[in-house]
Amino acid sequence: VQLVESGGGLVQPGGSLRISCAASGFTLDRYDGAIGWFRQAPGKEREGVSCINNSDGSTYYDDSVKGRFTISRDVRTNTVYLQMTRLKPQDAAVYVCATVCTSASYYYRDSRFNYWGQGTQVTVSS
Repeated sequence: VQLVESGGGLVQPGGSLRISCAASGFTLDRYDGAIGWFRQAPGKEREGVSCINNSDGSTYYDDSVKGRFTISRDVRTNTVYLQMTRLKPQDAAVYVCATVCTSASYYYRDSRFNYWGQGTQVTVSS
């Protein structure tokens, strides 16, 4: 099983970026767990940003990104996306996807299926 993130880069404040989490070794259309996006900025703890319950498609967002970020999945390409709009400098971080969700209203973690990607860097600066 692998999760590979891509799509990070440099964007100006107020701009948009879509990052991807390509899954291999399992298929989203047969996976009844969750995929979560996390981020970690230098000197800060890792925090959950958003996740999707792959069983029913429910989505969850941290308050800091609600209304600006959208998580989605494409079972044809076996990929989970995070569309980020109205980016702020405080959104800058390494974004990592995982087979884990730790939102305030939905928690999912299976110790037998606990996989994390390597991350993609998002820089928000003018």
